[in-house]
Amino acid sequence: MPGMQEVHIDEISIDRLASLLDDHRVERMVENAERARELLDGRVVWNVNATASGGGVAEMLQALLAYSRGAGVDARWLVLEGNPEFFKLTKRIHNLLHGTPGDGGPLGDDEHEAYESALAPNLDYLRELVSADDIVLLHDPQTAGLVEGLRETKASVLWRSHIGRDTTNDCTDRAWTFLRGYVEQADATIFSRQEYVPDWLEPRRLRIIPPSLDPFSAKNVDLSEEDVATTLQHVGLVDLPDGGSLDFSRRDGSQGRVRDLSDLYVAGGTVPRDARLVMQVSRWDRLKDMKGVMTSFADHLARMPEDAHLALVGPDVFGVSDDPEGAEVLDECLQAWKALPAEARDRIHLAALPMDDVDENAHLVNALQHHAAVVVQKSIVEGFGLTVTEPMWKSRAVVASKVGGIQDQIVHGESGLLLADPTDLDAFADALVAVLSDPAFAERLGTAARERVRDQYLGDRHLIQYVELFAELL
Repeated sequence: MPGMQEVHIDEISIDRLASLLDDHRVERMVENAERARELLDGRVVWNVNATASGGGVAEMLQALLAYSRGAGVDARWLVLEGNPEFFKLTKRIHNLLHGTPGDGGPLGDDEHEAYESALAPNLDYLRELVSADDIVLLHDPQTAGLVEGLRETKASVLWRSHIGRDTTNDCTDRAWTFLRGYVEQADATIFSRQEYVPDWLEPRRLRIIPPSLDPFSAKNVDLSEEDVATTLQHVGLVDLPDGGSLDFSRRDGSQGRVRDLSDLYVAGGTVPRDARLVMQVSRWDRLKDMKGVMTSFADHLARMPEDAHLALVGPDVFGVSDDPEGAEVLDECLQAWKALPAEARDRIHLAALPMDDVDENAHLVNALQHHAAVVVQKSIVEGFGLTVTEPMWKSRAVVASKVGGIQDQIVHGESGLLLADPTDLDAFADALVAVLSDPAFAERLGTAARERVRDQYLGDRHLIQYVELFAELL
């Protein structure tokens, strides 16, 4: 029987968060940590998802579980084994839950059989590990088919959806029809927003828990200007002066050092040192609309300040196992870039960052977000959008679509700018010009953005909500 991948998680003391919190929040966090230790003594909290890297869910799990272990909870993380047919099918469901048809394929009896067959070895593996006292937290559509089989172990089985759409349509209805028989058997379900919850779910078994950001991870820790410059210069992303350090801290506390990387740019050359960088960092996913960002910037190039450059940054498409569309979307963006006039190609850059070292990848993204003048997230739909939370924490001015959890994070005109219609490329360009043309305005947005993340989207709130849910279940 094939084994599932277990992701190693090192302990991180919750005391580290205390330096960012007021006394009341520290006291509440400590009280709930003690409650969790007593409540979960002798139990394992299993987390199961589809990938160990690439995307906000994997990053969030790494931080939350490390703090959980630091608080004395036996939290563990397993990653599904799946075949290409399974991941193609679950990507279809992912797109449908976002309200788009994706590849247009069916969701009938054959798909149910393929889905359950791919999950069967994983279920057998889990049954050998999970005991009746444990809690199993399953993440996203890839894992929903495990609910019934795991409940037979007498463990508490929870299912969490990190994705959704503000309003339903035929596509979302198709996806939920496929998932309903699996999901409604869970002891509790968790969503990031109330709007994502299907109307057939029982309210008593529902919890709304928004995601959170770890301010001390390699992606979010504060970096000096010198270290940012040296890192970006070393890997050829931005032509900046040397003089800082290439070292970074890994999640396990050890030190890493940025490697000699090359060919990170799929299109466009190194960003000039005097350029102000507009940047979107996300998966190569049609719902993130990287191509639309590029088209808007290119079509309105004459309105942009002369020193403005655009970078679209995503993962190496061979490093994200559960996203078969990535290579197609990156190629679409590349072909669109090649069709642009030369003056636009000179100011637009496409980069694919390696995923074989997740801590190094996070450090590179961190350096880019610190360097950017404006960070954008022009998603057509979005589950929550940690790619917005991250630059907000770094006091960047953010321009993003008013969709999903992004609209919960940003107060328009105060902690960022929201685009009412993500498909309106003219309005998107207007927002970019407004921020780039007024540095003082951009600075005000960035300052308010960091405070909003501190108030609402750090891990203490997230952990406490889980403790309260576990207490009710047990």
